[in-house]
Amino acid sequence: MCVVDARSSARFKGEVPEPRPSLSSGGMKGAVNLHYSRLLDAQWGTVKTRSLLASEFQRSGVDLTQPVVATCGSGVTAAIIALAAHSLNTTIPLYDGSWSEWRQRAPLQTVTTGVTQLSHNTPS
Repeated sequence: MCVVDARSSARFKGEVPEPRPSLSSGGMKGAVNLHYSRLLDAQWGTVKTRSLLASEFQRSGVDLTQPVVATCGSGVTAAIIALAAHSLNTTIPLYDGSWSEWRQRAPLQTVTTGVTQLSHNTPS
């Protein structure tokens, strides 16, 4: 299964703090980062054309013929990934708890985080 994270690269890599102060930053180990803005036409504020969407998914290493799930910080921007996939006739699930829920439940060894963030939220 390919987990596709719609957050910024800096948040995904744990280089900047999360907007939720009690939540450590980072990403799910093995996930792919595809910032949602790469799927939008900045000029028109719409989803890109099908050919451009296919290129963005391919460039990110996301194979929509395989199982994929969309995620982000809280489930909102992951919807753009799901919408883009739908535009390519592929239905993918959206993990609505996303990083906010997953990080609170995940064992530390399965999380890729910035070094400065590790001490902020260690699981009990």
